[in-house]
Amino acid sequence: QVQLVESGGGLVQPGGSLRLSCAASGFTFSSYAMSWYRQAPGKQRELLATSTSAGMTLTYADSVKGRFTISRDNAKNTVYLQMNSLKPDDTAVYYCYARNIVRFYWGQGTQVTVSS
Repeated sequence: QVQLVESGGGLVQPGGSLRLSCAASGFTFSSYAMSWYRQAPGKQRELLATSTSAGMTLTYADSVKGRFTISRDNAKNTVYLQMNSLKPDDTAVYYCYARNIVRFYWGQGTQVTVSS
């Protein structure tokens, strides 16, 4: 069955870095655009970054531009989010998302906490 499994979250100090991974299975990963979202308590879910299916076009929210980088390895069915210069406001649950023209899938999320 379809699965999107995030990993790599945890506790990090302000200014630190984390790399999130999302391992996909049960669908044709290379045919799907992949995105990362996050949601903090009491706030709306926020789109952070998107990669088109071949990884040729990468887009970012202004809140993370210059600090976060999305990448994908279609041979490994995995999408990554490299997060640098982390701030306390980056604390949230981070979600992996896959979509094509007719369907979409969500991961269960991984917690990122930025605190000293």
